[in-house]
Amino acid sequence: MKVLVIDGQSGRMGQVLIERIRAAALPCELIAVGTNAIATSAMLKAGADAGATGENPVVVNCRDADVIAGPIGILAADSLLGEVTPAMALAVGQSPAQKLLLPVNHCKNVVVGTQSMTLSRLMDEAVDLLRAMCPKAE
Repeated sequence: MKVLVIDGQSGRMGQVLIERIRAAALPCELIAVGTNAIATSAMLKAGADAGATGENPVVVNCRDADVIAGPIGILAADSLLGEVTPAMALAVGQSPAQKLLLPVNHCKNVVVGTQSMTLSRLMDEAVDLLRAMCPKAE
């Protein structure tokens, strides 16, 4: 199962998510795509199998990902302080992949019905949901 983790700015959210997925030993290929080189580097250091930076890698990898994970802002053009381009948001939104979106309620995106949680708690929930998405060993 191919899991595409997209993050920007410092890449901290993607880094922690990848660390948690690795610690859970989930059977998936982790591809990290940062909106900038710092984010990509952080996710690669966390244990991603491969990484790339920028708009085209987001567009290309959204085509065949089974799961796309990242902050909810990856669905909104110009979010993450302008790092998410319209083409990136479109690629994520149109991808047939299941989306595992972390409801970070800032950058003018507020998700109604969610509780404010620490980054650590968000990651625990994300890993639990991804575990349920992983194919069962036969």
